[in-house]
Amino acid sequence: MMIKRILLVSCFSSFYIYCSAQQLGWPAVKTEAKPAARWWWLGSAVDEKNLTYNLQEYSHAGMGTMEITPIYGVMGNEARDLNFLSPEWMKMLRHTESEAKRLDMQMDMNTGTGWPFGGPEVSIEDAASKVLFEEYQLNGGERLTTNIQVSDEKQKSIATLYRLMAFSDNGQRKDITSKVDKQGKLNWVAPAGKWRLIAVFNGKTLQKVKRAAPGGEGYVMNHFSRKAVANYLNRFERAFASTKTPYPHNFFNDSYEVYNADWTPDLLEQFYKRRGYKLEEYLPEFLDQNRNEITARIISDYRETISELLQVNFTSQWTNWAHSHGSMTRNQAHGSPGNLIDLYATVDVPECEGFGLSNFGIKGLRKDSLTLKNFSDLSMLKYASSAAHISGKPYTSAETFTWLTEHFRTSLSQCKPDIDLMFVSGINHTYFHGTPYSPQDAKWPGWLFYASINMSPTNTIWHDAPALFQYITRCQSFLQMGKPDNDFLVYLPVYDMWNDVNGRLLQFDIHKMDKNAPKFIETVHKINQSGYDVDYISDNFIRNTKCVDGMLLTKGGVKYKAIIIPAVKKMPDDVLAHLISLAEQGAKIIFIENYPLDVPGFSKLEQRRSHFKNLLSLLPVAPDFKETACKSLKKGTVITGSDYLKTLAATGVVNEEMKTINGLNCIRRSNESGYHYFIASLQPKDVEGWINLGVKAVSAVIYNPLNGESGKAKIRQANGRTQVYVQIKSGESIILKTFTNDDVQMADWEYIVPQTVGLTIDNNWKLHFVKSEPEIDDVYNIGKLCSWTELNEPKAKINMGTGVYSVNFNLPTIAAEEWVLDLGDVRESARVKINGKEVATLWSVPFTAKVGKFLKPGENKIEVEVTNLPANRIADYDRRGIEWRNFKEINLVDINYKPTKYGNWEVVPSGLLGPVRLIPVNLINE
Repeated sequence: MMIKRILLVSCFSSFYIYCSAQQLGWPAVKTEAKPAARWWWLGSAVDEKNLTYNLQEYSHAGMGTMEITPIYGVMGNEARDLNFLSPEWMKMLRHTESEAKRLDMQMDMNTGTGWPFGGPEVSIEDAASKVLFEEYQLNGGERLTTNIQVSDEKQKSIATLYRLMAFSDNGQRKDITSKVDKQGKLNWVAPAGKWRLIAVFNGKTLQKVKRAAPGGEGYVMNHFSRKAVANYLNRFERAFASTKTPYPHNFFNDSYEVYNADWTPDLLEQFYKRRGYKLEEYLPEFLDQNRNEITARIISDYRETISELLQVNFTSQWTNWAHSHGSMTRNQAHGSPGNLIDLYATVDVPECEGFGLSNFGIKGLRKDSLTLKNFSDLSMLKYASSAAHISGKPYTSAETFTWLTEHFRTSLSQCKPDIDLMFVSGINHTYFHGTPYSPQDAKWPGWLFYASINMSPTNTIWHDAPALFQYITRCQSFLQMGKPDNDFLVYLPVYDMWNDVNGRLLQFDIHKMDKNAPKFIETVHKINQSGYDVDYISDNFIRNTKCVDGMLLTKGGVKYKAIIIPAVKKMPDDVLAHLISLAEQGAKIIFIENYPLDVPGFSKLEQRRSHFKNLLSLLPVAPDFKETACKSLKKGTVITGSDYLKTLAATGVVNEEMKTINGLNCIRRSNESGYHYFIASLQPKDVEGWINLGVKAVSAVIYNPLNGESGKAKIRQANGRTQVYVQIKSGESIILKTFTNDDVQMADWEYIVPQTVGLTIDNNWKLHFVKSEPEIDDVYNIGKLCSWTELNEPKAKINMGTGVYSVNFNLPTIAAEEWVLDLGDVRESARVKINGKEVATLWSVPFTAKVGKFLKPGENKIEVEVTNLPANRIADYDRRGIEWRNFKEINLVDINYKPTKYGNWEVVPSGLLGPVRLIPVNLINE
């Protein structure tokens, strides 16, 4: 009996230790936590040997998933090109999948080449469509003497007549399509009055696939047609079945860049089915350039119809097809003429896109003159993550690092702020844009894609990129854990956008969101600045949202404390009815600036308006939205106001003061033992001190995703709030995990206090190169630190590579509990050794590391192995006329999409600029 008890106690103790370790350590790393990349196959000119080589390089560096996207080829390399989906291409795919499995990687695949979807099997019938209108005038008793045909010469052989409608000056509307013969002759005599004839033609955009690979050239398909999409996918069915090739992990669709596709051959029938009236009977209003109320409402209905067709006939059909083969879908919905939330939520992995470089004013971060402003701010990035959250999808991916700077000029340090922005926006599965496949025999700079960044072994930043990859992996391991814990839902007022934005076809691409949704963007930022976080919700998801114990529960199983309706003008009456029902059941509904004013659309307008008016009468009277007011509605509460900070505070939801007071950015998720935060200081200032958390906690642990360190945080309770002590410098980030009920036991987090004295190591430095192109053999006694481009060595001004700065110094006799090494200005990344031992790879600002355990009394030696950018090397190539831009189609362009050479670039500083300091620090004790 005693033995059994001992075994039981032993097992329990082991279980407790195991659980504690699981709670306190870093989460287990899944393949999805590792960074992924778009893998450009130029010309699909791949072979087994080089596929293996490339994959091994990626795996060794720490990447987890590669997404194959074939594009245009390399000049003079046509003999190696493989036609997309040919037996030879499928053989390479099978080899890739086999090697990926061996390397514990995953393979994704674009469902096409280049973008958008299209190709050689897309017939003109299945090609993207556009509507063409032709108008004629007749008086009573007259016949039309000209044929009914399109005036556009390019469309004459392909456009088909869809409707011919006649509208009289006294309000008559007649469908006279049947009166037109095959030759286009109208056999109809106009009745009395003046008549306006409007012909509707199904035309074609004639758009071809952009950046197509061999075997992928052809028309872009009609995304609104179920038949066209099914026909398109059938090509993949045949290719996979005939070659017995396993399907990939994910199928991918790039941003919706289908231009001028505003129609589909059965749009009028679909419109009538979905909206309840015939669009063709209101063509004069539909085409009215003055955009009166009726026109705006009809166009809103048209836009809603297009949105639904895209979701049902393309996105849903494509996803269901992938599921039938054991695959999933990743989709960039932005750019679509549809409700982005519904489109993103239809797929398995919603994907947003970063485009350009953000400027947060981070201290010490190098600036480049050749950059592109980031078009994707927090408000844009959150469309994808919101859809994932409310629909219960575990991953939100992002096309990452597109056009941060000009080619060859992007440093790892410049990447960190924008990856952190993505993390606080809800992204937890990043895909680099991108990594070109490049064979080993390709001369430098290897095979390249026209849009930077080049995250591949041919770029010098690859030398220290594994440290970035490890950072991403650590962050994503936490960000993929648990559930989203954003405070509120915010209603996406898509009907206001559909009603108000001029034009007919409305596409929500990232470059125009500031014009299409300025009020909503302002709303999102005001909520964030008030210290709260939100997910966007569409009308369809509101319809499926429930109230459980006073919380809003979305279809995906995620709970929210309230929903915000931000100064909405148009809202469907059934959505308003459901909101009122949620409030009556106990939910909190927040109306900012006004109650919704009217229903959208044109069908049964007065009937819906009457219902809407009756619903509004059920809401509490709110004569003045300038003042915040809370009023009961049965079991729930309706909150009205205009000031976001005051109105949201009236919910009783505790905000995150690290945002409002400390200027930090964060995202919070829940887990079984409490919560965890990703916190980033995307600002010029450092933050140190006690910060109030928005959640209660008994204990907390801080994790440093840069180096893997962790420790128990200082925590206290004050004024009913949990406070944690943090030290975060400008540009830094941490992960904070809180424990609601458990006082966890582990080593304390080391908080440091710099002493007023320190050591600046500013003399006796030496420099030599361990890797350089062109080769540089000499050892340089440089004395003071400087860019190696300042050496009296011409090759140092044009090289790319790695130089080692070394110095011997005596450690001063100073009582210190720890020492911090600060490298100052590094161009661009550094591996540090002290006394022959590897200390750290430093790739982001501030370039600092704790080094006390590596130092010894007396003489010490520091070696700093610095790798520069390839900018000076490529500029030299252009000055010498070396031809390396040998890619087809767009070839290589600059950030303004123009063919530009780099011979006029100024020399880019390279190496260790310093100053290098050793700072004695003390540890903060209780």
